[in-house]
This record gives sequence, structure tokens and C-alpha cells, in this order.
Amino acid sequence: MNLPSRIESLRTRHASLDSRIFDEDRRPAPDQGTLSRLKREKLRVKEELERLRQRN
Repeated sequence: MNLPSRIESLRTRHASLDSRIFDEDRRPAPDQGTLSRLKREKLRVKEELERLRQRN
């Protein structure tokens, strides 16, 4: 996968995680474990995006 494709893929993943976090947080009884996992994954994706942008 070339760099621009990887960056776009990560952006899409980041947006998807953001949406899932929003949906989980709006539930009557949000699962804090799920929220924590999703937020950690979103941060990991964001950090990878930043690393790739710096290389570009």
C-alpha cells in the first residue's frame, strides 16, 4: 500500500472510531470498557497518522 492510500485508510478508520465512540457514549448505559478500548485505538491511529504525515 502506498503512503497516500495508507493515510486515507487511517483517516477513514479514525472517523469510524470517532463515530463508534459517539454512538457508545450516547447509549443509556455506555460500556466504559468499550469506550476506553475505542479511545485507545483512535489515539493509536492518530499517532500513526502523525508519523506518516511527518515522513511525507
